[in-house]
Amino acid sequence: MNQLQLFLPCAAGVETLLATEVKRITGIDGKAWRAGVQLEGSWRDALQLNLHSRLAQRVLIELAHNQYRSEQDLYNAAASVAWEIWFTPKQTFKIEITAQHSPLTSLNFAALKIKDAVADRFRDKFDVRPDVDTRWPDVRIYAHLTVDTVTIYIDTSGEPLFKRGWREDKGDAPLKETLAAAMIAASGWNDAGGPCANGVALYDPCCGSGTIAIEAAQIACNIAPGINRKFAFQKYLPFQPHVWDGLLDQAEAAITEPTAQVFGSDVAFRMVDFAERNAERAGVANAVQFRGGDALQRMPPAASGVMLVNPPYGERIDVAGVAGSSAQAGAQRRSQFQGQAIDEFGQPVQQDDARREPSRDRNANPAREQAVTETGEEASNFFPQLAAHWKKNYAGWTAHVLTPDLKLPGKMRLKESRRVPMWNGPIECRLFRFDMVAGSARGKPASDVAPSPSGTSLGDGAPSPSGRGLGLNAAAPDAPARNRTA
Repeated sequence: MNQLQLFLPCAAGVETLLATEVKRITGIDGKAWRAGVQLEGSWRDALQLNLHSRLAQRVLIELAHNQYRSEQDLYNAAASVAWEIWFTPKQTFKIEITAQHSPLTSLNFAALKIKDAVADRFRDKFDVRPDVDTRWPDVRIYAHLTVDTVTIYIDTSGEPLFKRGWREDKGDAPLKETLAAAMIAASGWNDAGGPCANGVALYDPCCGSGTIAIEAAQIACNIAPGINRKFAFQKYLPFQPHVWDGLLDQAEAAITEPTAQVFGSDVAFRMVDFAERNAERAGVANAVQFRGGDALQRMPPAASGVMLVNPPYGERIDVAGVAGSSAQAGAQRRSQFQGQAIDEFGQPVQQDDARREPSRDRNANPAREQAVTETGEEASNFFPQLAAHWKKNYAGWTAHVLTPDLKLPGKMRLKESRRVPMWNGPIECRLFRFDMVAGSARGKPASDVAPSPSGTSLGDGAPSPSGRGLGLNAAAPDAPARNRTA
């Protein structure tokens, strides 16, 4: 198969990190655009990127790029694609469409015209039309519209690449694996010849179901993230099973003993149990250690290392443990003073049932109190206490904290040495770096940049070429984990 135009969408702020990863996997210098990386590569490169990329959301192949003024132009663009070399009329397909400043009044009608073009081409050639399946299609076709251009892609990934195939147990607000990998990459822990390669430990004291720690453990063992899942390309006509089996064999042969220790802990023992089961499915049960315990009380698992933390905050989940208990006690005192009833978790009881929201028991244990997120008191208690604990006990460590609160360094009374813009779904965040120095909080002024492993700054990326950049963040429903055979 000739050279292909590949596009790998990613979260905003991750573009330069993804370009570095693409270079490492394929040896090709990809171009970082807004929300993605573009490169010219082979079919084999597309397979390798699906297997090894930790940061990309999907691997798309560009099949058409045309000017348009009306829906009929979209039909003509899609009808010109040789769909018959990619799949058969017996397979199902689905059209996904995104737009930036498109003049068309209905994207649904635009998607319908593209769907008709694909089906009509098969009807004209084979006298049969393929069916549409909006839930579990064999083929996903993406179209992206700008003011005057349409770009049409075929998706080689199927399920989004953050679905590695190992996470079955998860908590209330699970972190996507791609974001966890981006946090690790932005920290520099997995740089070539960097901390991981030199045995520097990594620790997540708020590990939840273990996403960050498991991603780090797989990196330490050189386990390909896509080694335990299936991909859409396995159903496409260009797919050759022996080529794919060869790539899997190479990936399996490259697995090593862990080059660094990885640790995780959580105040909720239920989440620790989830994390251990997830680690077993991910093949890193012996490469990561999980323990129960409050982040405000646990001592460092190694003399020095890197901490990566996605702490609880109001838009995700409530704070538990020492800080949560303090906030709950305050809520009880205020509620009693005001004559307001509270439930066993310290939550104010709404008199109007229609307005009551169900409380979320992250810990499955009434003794592990949840704080009241409405007041923000749990966060005001948690972060200063966490900073004091780190300054006292974690000298020599570097902490990276993901948060939507731009004022967090001031609340923690710590000076950040770096802040990296990142997005946790729809929530704009910063990854703050704090260098724990005994007895002080020295640091240079930080700037809103995200250095790539090569030291270049990383922001939102440049505008995409002719509108090729996509915001393909919609995830399909979970599917069962599948093995390598098609």
